[in-house]
Amino acid sequence: MRRRCRCGSGVRFPPGAQGGGAGCPAPAAHHPGGGPADVGSLDAILAALYDVISGPAGQARDWDRMRSLFTPNASMIPVNRQGAPTEVDPRFLSVEDYIELAGPFLEQRGFFEREIGRVIERFEHIAHVFSAYDSRWTADDLEPFARGIDSIQLVWDNERWWITNIMWWGVGPDFEIPGKYLEQR
Repeated sequence: MRRRCRCGSGVRFPPGAQGGGAGCPAPAAHHPGGGPADVGSLDAILAALYDVISGPAGQARDWDRMRSLFTPNASMIPVNRQGAPTEVDPRFLSVEDYIELAGPFLEQRGFFEREIGRVIERFEHIAHVFSAYDSRWTADDLEPFARGIDSIQLVWDNERWWITNIMWWGVGPDFEIPGKYLEQR
């Protein structure tokens, strides 16, 4: 059964999602959008995820659309190298943190990310996707400036898909993505 948020926004949470009580995030943090075109299938929500962050310099992104893809307490976790290649530093961000920190840069600089491969593991209402990507500054760039893997966890609530977490590891443009992550798409 889906719960309604008590903050007055009318948002309905998927089963098991946190929120709706005293610690309910601000209404903007759980925008209720997410029409069937964006969230009705795994293909659709992954396409929407890449589409919403991509665009030319000077173009505003639709951050409400981005919010609509995620559960209220979703995490976005970039993993960076710290010093030696074996030392890593995961950084835990909310969707709002990501929008605040990365949004202005993406809109000012221009940024295009596209999926280049995917491996999906699904069991009942949960799915895990390893989504290989490459990143370019403009849509016309011949070569990417980075490649990497997004590890995306999702939940199906019998009506739509929700992203619960994304953790990613980005590397240089010459990094070779293992073939097993480029197989399905």
